[in-house]
Amino acid sequence: MADFLLELLSEEIPARMQDKARADLARLFAEEIAKAGLAASAVETFATPRRLALIAHDLPLATQAVSEEIKGPRTSAPAQALDGFLRKTGLSRDRLVERDGVWFALIDKPGRATAEVVAEAVPALIRAFPWPKSMRWGAASAESTSLRWVRPLQGIVALLGEDVVPLEVAGIRAGAATVGHRFHHPGAITIGSAADYAAKLRACHVIVDAEERKAFIRTRAAALGEAAGLSVVPDEGLVAENAGLTEWPVPILGSFDPAFLAVPPEVIQLTMRTNQKYFALNDAGGKLAPAFICTANIEAADGGAAIAAGNARVLAARLSDAKFFWEQDLKVPLEEQAQKLSQIVFHEKLGTVADKVERVAKLARWLVEEGIVTASPSPLGGEGRGEGEQAQRASALSMAHPPLTQPSPPRGEGYDRAALADMAEQAARFCKADLVTGMVGEFPELQGVMGGYYARAQGLPPQVADAIRDHYKPVGQGDDVPTAPVTVAVSLADKLDTICGFFLFGEKPTGSKDPFALRRAAIGIIELALANSLPLETMHLFARSTGFYHRQLEKRPEYQTEEWRDGLGKLITAEFYGAVTEFLIDRLKVQQRSVGTRHDLIDAVFATGDDQPVRLLARVKALQAFVGTGEGADLLAGYRRAANILKKEGWDSPSPRGGEGHEKQLSYTPEKEEAALIAALDVAEPAARAAVAAEDFEGAMAALAALRGPIDAFFDKVTVNDSDPARRAARLALLARVRDAVHAVADFSRIEG
Repeated sequence: MADFLLELLSEEIPARMQDKARADLARLFAEEIAKAGLAASAVETFATPRRLALIAHDLPLATQAVSEEIKGPRTSAPAQALDGFLRKTGLSRDRLVERDGVWFALIDKPGRATAEVVAEAVPALIRAFPWPKSMRWGAASAESTSLRWVRPLQGIVALLGEDVVPLEVAGIRAGAATVGHRFHHPGAITIGSAADYAAKLRACHVIVDAEERKAFIRTRAAALGEAAGLSVVPDEGLVAENAGLTEWPVPILGSFDPAFLAVPPEVIQLTMRTNQKYFALNDAGGKLAPAFICTANIEAADGGAAIAAGNARVLAARLSDAKFFWEQDLKVPLEEQAQKLSQIVFHEKLGTVADKVERVAKLARWLVEEGIVTASPSPLGGEGRGEGEQAQRASALSMAHPPLTQPSPPRGEGYDRAALADMAEQAARFCKADLVTGMVGEFPELQGVMGGYYARAQGLPPQVADAIRDHYKPVGQGDDVPTAPVTVAVSLADKLDTICGFFLFGEKPTGSKDPFALRRAAIGIIELALANSLPLETMHLFARSTGFYHRQLEKRPEYQTEEWRDGLGKLITAEFYGAVTEFLIDRLKVQQRSVGTRHDLIDAVFATGDDQPVRLLARVKALQAFVGTGEGADLLAGYRRAANILKKEGWDSPSPRGGEGHEKQLSYTPEKEEAALIAALDVAEPAARAAVAAEDFEGAMAALAALRGPIDAFFDKVTVNDSDPARRAARLALLARVRDAVHAVADFSRIEG
């Protein structure tokens, strides 16, 4: 047994590509040697800015001789089929074996030295390596068949045990020599074997393990901050990026002019992170400090003082630009900025951003005026953020969200509906205004955030400023879900308008493609509804949103034709509303699957026509609890038996709705078990319907549970397909009553298992 070391030395590999490259290297190597019947006991991979390496442990020194059997055509097959098989295997006919009327080729493969296998595997994996971006270089780049690599490949180390594996790729011969750190040890290093690879490079200021580099950056940065009375703002993405940019990371503490703190902290942090790869620090009070940590790739003789000063000068130039944008943007009122939105096309079929803002403003106002978004807690159970049913639902749905950037005011107590509607409309009209500002032009990631700052600085109500800032939320898993009513109204209106518009004009997500992020918008609507217990009737909402599109488009000059109006009318159909509602419910299924809710139960409840996510989920929760009980399982079994009989008999007519004493309507005296089921239905059916109407879904399930015993007894003692037509018809109608009573709560036919 021996360990195999492979190192591919090159010019700088982008940090974002290194982790995937390690995984691809391990995968491709395993696949190539597996073709010869080899496998390593374990594979380690490493990546630094200049090298990609692999150690395969415990490879045998030679492969085993094997005999391979290949099945060929039948002996009765045409001669052409046999000739093709012989060409494929490289054998003559006398080398074939006939068994049960089929030709078989037996091929003996002798054992091979592992070094030979590896010498073939490495060039193959190098040429097949799937870099996201690669290049050719030098004189050979004139040929399209020349080697492509992420950056020019400079050297190959290939050692099996202590022996060099003789191989060559694009004129580069494998050997045992590599180089150390570009500045601290640029000379050649001879590697003895895989066992001393990491240690020899460490001695030459190269840490090959990315996780070790990350850990060092975290620890050293935290220590530097603590020594200065500061704390590092956590950023694992930045840790990984700095580890991918350095072979010998050296965090250094620097500072910048406190005058720049007049700029919003998000701008400073984004400037440091995006442009400079610096870590931000907070003071003891949790506010942004005028300090940063950069990560050098060398140990400087002066302890990094010159590096810190140089980085501070570069950062000062960046922050000066940001300060200029901030000050210039503040001079222009948001109302004036919003007027420029008419020059930005939102989508060629949906008009400009100004058109979208107009629709969102009207829809946000309507959501408040209709009482869908209210200042007070929802009657569906929410008692304010973090309390009551809302907190329970948020916990159950794993919706733990960190606080907003700035705390929002109370949910709206003290404001009447008209005042909230005014603020919602005002916030919606200004929510996209920051898209035309210099700051957002420089940092698109800050859209919304900057609008909130500008609104607050220009004296708009805090509820309006917060709504502008947070109306894009939630934008992903684990993001904040707004609860302030003005923000909720604007966020909900924005997402509804987006989904409705793109569906209206056929721009729906397909497969894995969702260029307009409609799935994310749908998840946002669902999370807003659940976190705030909003009574969203989705069909009604999309109808209202479509109405705003219709009124807006029919006024545009290019659409002043009868043909256009007829075409729009053909788009707005029941099928459209069904498709967009189903899309939203599908997103609800996806979201709930991650927390253990069964998608078939959502289907069962949705089949009842309930399209209100909060209420639908409450019904699903009750149904899931019910079907997990013995009563639920037995009722489900009884329902299926009844439904199967009705389906077999083609009995699709609705059941008669009788009350107490319904058995008196029969032309015969029912059997005891039949009468018991009638009596149980007379009680359970209206009780379940009343419970559903009162949104007491646990009570509805309890009412249905009372049918369990009578249904079992009925099937045990009563013959449904009686020879008497009157008895048969009456009993089928009774089973239809059972089916319909259950369907009032959920369509049990959609429940799996």
